[in-house]
This record gives sequence, C-alpha cells and structure tokens, in this order.
Amino acid sequence: MERLFNLDPQLIHDAVLLALAVFVMFTFLSYLLFNPARDFLKKRQDKIKNDLDTAAADKADARKLKEDYNAKIQNINAEAEEILAQARQKALDNEAKIIAEAKEEAARILSRANAQVELERKAAADDMKKEMIALASLMAEKAVAGAVDAKVQDTMVESTLKEIGEDTWRK
Repeated sequence: MERLFNLDPQLIHDAVLLALAVFVMFTFLSYLLFNPARDFLKKRQDKIKNDLDTAAADKADARKLKEDYNAKIQNINAEAEEILAQARQKALDNEAKIIAEAKEEAARILSRANAQVELERKAAADDMKKEMIALASLMAEKAVAGAVDAKVQDTMVESTLKEIGEDTWRK
C-alpha cells in the first residue's frame, strides 16, 4: 500500500516536534510579546476613553459656563435697566427738589419785594404827612400873616386835600 501524504514516523515525529515547538514558542511569545501588546492596547484604550471623558466633561463645563454667562448677560441687562431707573428716579427727585427750592426762593423774593413796597409806601405816606404838615404850617403862617378869614382857610385846606388826595389820610 502506498502511503498517503508520505506519512512515515519521521514526518510524524517532525510534525509533533514542530507542533510542540510552536506551542512552546506561542506560550513563550504570548508572555513576552502578546501581554505587553495587550497592555499597550489596553493603556491606549484607557487613554482614549479618558480623553473622551475629559472632552465630555470639558464640553459640559463649557456649556455650563455659556449658560452662566448668558444668564449673567441677561442679569446685566436687567441690572442696567434697574440702575437707569434708579438714576431717572434720582434725577426726578433732584428736579423736584430744585423746583421746590426755586419756588421757595421766589416766594422769599416776592415777600421781600412786598415788604420793600410796603416800606416804600409807608415812607411815601410819611413824606406826604410831612409835606402836609409843612403846608399846614405854611398855611397857618399865611393865615396869621394875612389874617385870612375862615372861608379862605377852608378853601385852602380843601384844595390842599384835593391835591394830595384824601386816600392818604384814610389809611
């Protein structure tokens, strides 16, 4: 019988030794090469996962910061409106205060002017009285000097009163 594949004891022996050598080499190289390669790939995988986690955390932080800044911007607009409203209110209060002070000053000026007018009127009335006294004494002099009768004296007093005005004596 002819041999199939030429299987003889030498070939089987070589095949078994080869398989045993491959197994030993595979085992030895797996400790030497595969485990470091697996460790390298595992470390690389962990690093990539860590980078992705860090990127996701940074993205979440950035989103949170953006929301915070947007909220602050909205608050800034509201605060600006509030500050402007307060400034407007202060301006209105100052305006009212200035107007009140101006009205008080105007009232004081009018009061002083009225008092001044009253003083001037009293001074004018005093001057008129002095003039009347001077005229009366002048008339008395004329009456004594010229022996004016009562009718002439009454006429002189009447004409003097008409010239001066009777309102002066009624006050």
